[in-house]
Amino acid sequence: MGDYLNALSSWAVWYFAAVVSHFLIQIMLVIRVITIRQGVGATLAWIMVISVMPVVGPLAYMVIGELRLGRAHARQIQNLAATIASRFNALDPLGAGIDWDQVGRECEHLSRAGRNTLQVPALPGNDLELISEWEKIFDRLIEDIDSAKINCDFQFYIWHPGGRSEEIVNAIERARQRGVICRILVDSLGSRKFFRSVEHGRLIQAGAQVLEALPGRIWRIPFVRFDLRMHRKIVLIDDRIGWTGSLNLVDPRYFKKDAGVGLWVDAMARVQGPAVEALAITFQTDWHIESGSTDMNLPDLTGNQPIVHVGTSVVQVLPSGPAFSVDSIEQILITAIYSARLELVITSPYFVPSESLFMALKSAAQRGVRVIVIVPRKVDSLLVRYASRAFKGHLLEAGVQIALFQGGLLHTKSVTLDGTTSLFGSLNMDPRSLRLNFEITLAVHDRQFTANLRRLQESYLAQSEWMDLKRWNERSHLTRFVENAAQLFGPLL
Repeated sequence: MGDYLNALSSWAVWYFAAVVSHFLIQIMLVIRVITIRQGVGATLAWIMVISVMPVVGPLAYMVIGELRLGRAHARQIQNLAATIASRFNALDPLGAGIDWDQVGRECEHLSRAGRNTLQVPALPGNDLELISEWEKIFDRLIEDIDSAKINCDFQFYIWHPGGRSEEIVNAIERARQRGVICRILVDSLGSRKFFRSVEHGRLIQAGAQVLEALPGRIWRIPFVRFDLRMHRKIVLIDDRIGWTGSLNLVDPRYFKKDAGVGLWVDAMARVQGPAVEALAITFQTDWHIESGSTDMNLPDLTGNQPIVHVGTSVVQVLPSGPAFSVDSIEQILITAIYSARLELVITSPYFVPSESLFMALKSAAQRGVRVIVIVPRKVDSLLVRYASRAFKGHLLEAGVQIALFQGGLLHTKSVTLDGTTSLFGSLNMDPRSLRLNFEITLAVHDRQFTANLRRLQESYLAQSEWMDLKRWNERSHLTRFVENAAQLFGPLL
C-alpha cells in the first residue's frame, strides 16, 4: 500500500509540474503574441488558440504563428533589397512618363501608393491581352515558347503533370534543342507531384534548370515557417513577352478531379512592353535567392532586350509577400476600394477578408458604390468555406451584392474599379495571400483592358446565383454557430 501511495504521489508531482510548465508556456506565448503586434484579429485568434487548446495550441503557434523565412533566406533578401529597389527605380526613375490627366488622376493616387509601399513604378507603353479560355492559354503559351530565341522562364505554385502540361514540356525540350536557356521555379509543396513525375526527369535531361521554391522539409519546421508558399504565376519569353494571372501550369481536366468543385476557371494576361522587365526582375530575384547564391548583386538573367513601348496601357507590377512590408498589398487594395466612386467588382476563390478590407467594402457599399463580390459556390477548403460564409452575411446587410459562381471553382483573382483600373494576378482575398504567400499582381490603368476584364466578370455573373439576405437569415442556429466559430479562425487561414 505504501509503494502505491508513493507512486501515486510521484505521479501527482510530475502531473502538477507538467501543468504548471504548460501554463507558463501559454503565458509566455500570449505575451509574445501581444508583443510582436500582428493585426488585432490575428492577435486575438492566436490568444484564443493558445489558451483554449492545451498542447495543440502552443505547438500550432510555434510552428505557424510567426513569419519565419529562415536566416539564410532573410539575409539574402536583406542583402538584395537595395539592388532590387534600384533595378525597379531604373525603369522609370522620375515617374514623368505618364500623362495622369489623360489616364485619370484617381489612377495616379493608386499608383503612388504602390510605388511608396513596394518601390515599383507604374510604367506606360504596354499592351495586354486578357485570355480566359484555358485551352487558348496553352495554345498561345506553346506558340510563345516555340518563338523563344534566348530564354524561357517559368514560375508557378503548382506544376501538375498530365494533359496539356506535357505539351509545355515538349515545347521546352524543343527550345533547349535550339539552345534557349530554360529556367523553372516551382513551389516545393504545391508541385510535389511534379518533382516525382516523368515530366520533371525529362526537363532535367533536356538541360532545363529546375529549382524548388521554399522547400518544406520537416527538420526545418523549428527554423522556417513551412506554409509560406511561392504562389506567383509568371512566364517570361526573351524578356519581351510576359504572362501572369491565376492559372497554374495544370490541365483543368486532370487537376483535383476528386475535390467535388468542378473544373477550375482561370484567366491570364499576356503582356508586352516595359512591364515585362518588372516581371523579369521579380523572377530574377526569386531565382537568385532560391538558387542559394551568396552574391550580393542581382544578375540580369534575361536577354537584355531594350525596353520598347508597344501599346498605351499603364501597368504597375506589384510583387508582394513576407519578404516585403507584411501589409503592403493589403494597403494598396484598401486604397483601391476607398477610391471607387461608382462600381467595384471583385472575383476571388477564397474570400476571407481582413477586418480592414471588410470595413472598406462595407464603407464603399454604404456610400453608394455598387459593390459586387463573385465567389465560387464550392471551394476545396471546408474551413475557408464556413469562415467566408460568416463574412458574407454582414456584407449583404451593408448592401454588398454577392454572387455564387456555379460553373466550377472560380479561380480568377480580379478587381475592376469604375471602368478605369484593374487589379489582376495571383492574389486571393484571404489572410494567406495577403500576408503569407509570395504573390504577383498587375495594377492596370487602362480602360480597354478593364472593359475586357469587366466583360469577363459579367460572364461569371451569368453563371452565378445572387445571394438573398432574407433566405440567408433563415439558416439554422447551428449553421450560424459553425460559421461564427470558423470566422474566429479567419485571421489564421
